[in-house]
Amino acid sequence: MSQLLKVGMVGVGGISGSHVPGWEASGDAEIAAGSDLNGAALEAFGRRTGATRLYADAAKLFADAQIDIVDICTPNGSHAPLAIAAMEAGKHVICEKPLATGPDEIRRMIAARDRTGKMLMTAQHFRFAGTSKALKRQLELGVLGDVYHARGWMMRRAGATTSRPGFYVKKLSGGGACIDIGVHILDLTLWMMGNPKPVSVSAATRDVMAKQPGAFSDWDGVVQPEWDVEESAVAFVRFDTGATMVLEVSWFLHHHYDNPFEDIQMWLYGSHGGCHWPRCEIYRADNERQQHTNTQLMRTKDLLEPHAQECLEFAAAIRAGAPSPGPAEESLQVMTIIDGIYRSQEAGGEVKLD
Repeated sequence: MSQLLKVGMVGVGGISGSHVPGWEASGDAEIAAGSDLNGAALEAFGRRTGATRLYADAAKLFADAQIDIVDICTPNGSHAPLAIAAMEAGKHVICEKPLATGPDEIRRMIAARDRTGKMLMTAQHFRFAGTSKALKRQLELGVLGDVYHARGWMMRRAGATTSRPGFYVKKLSGGGACIDIGVHILDLTLWMMGNPKPVSVSAATRDVMAKQPGAFSDWDGVVQPEWDVEESAVAFVRFDTGATMVLEVSWFLHHHYDNPFEDIQMWLYGSHGGCHWPRCEIYRADNERQQHTNTQLMRTKDLLEPHAQECLEFAAAIRAGAPSPGPAEESLQVMTIIDGIYRSQEAGGEVKLD
């Protein structure tokens, strides 16, 4: 087999730990370098992965001629400049969600990708779960017919990160619950729908719970005074196909959920049937017999946790010359809607999308 692709990870704390098993399992790539402003975290990363080329300055990692892939796991606001610099240095880039904090930044990233000929992927790990892949295959076969409406929500109760400003200070994060967790269910729902073009959005955001004295998260403790982002949002989206979507997302909503962490669900409704994720069920009707049928799909088993699987598939796509498993154009749709949610809140009504 030809030489393995060399991976340099930028931002080696937090979510990067979920990427490492994917690179370790890959038959196409291996971790060779890391970069982080936190020296202790960088040293721990070196011990964990065996990487010996450790850089405090990401620019030095980008200048390392041996690196083929850059994996960006830094706060949201740094994604675009780091990804553009990496691609201009001749590296393929996989970047944690959100790809950037706004549509214009993503357009600049796409321009850099096209200019350099490098692959760019958004790490939207929900797509790589076995349940997601199983349902997507059925949708591509047309099992629902014409999909005309969707519902998606991701709810947490006291489930915000309150100890790291990169999540709750807008100049660092670009936003709150919408851009942190809403991006997950929004990307998955759009992908399942076939990524129709969004044309308008009417939305409202809230910061009610986080502003209350003593407000806290079960994860990290009390909400910090620097908090300046939304904790929840609801949106109604229209598409150029005539389809519609309702999106709900929250870090703090008083909401019951059956698992110990959060409530994440997606429903699609089409002319021939409906479906639910993550139950991986399809609902149809036999009008001739006047019967309803519910079908439980046989789910594709997760060989790796989805954060890891996305890294493995990125390296495999580079090796095969295949398209990006997480196209930037689809992330542009996601961020166009999220930007529209924020603009709609400011305008107090529906806004048109570019």
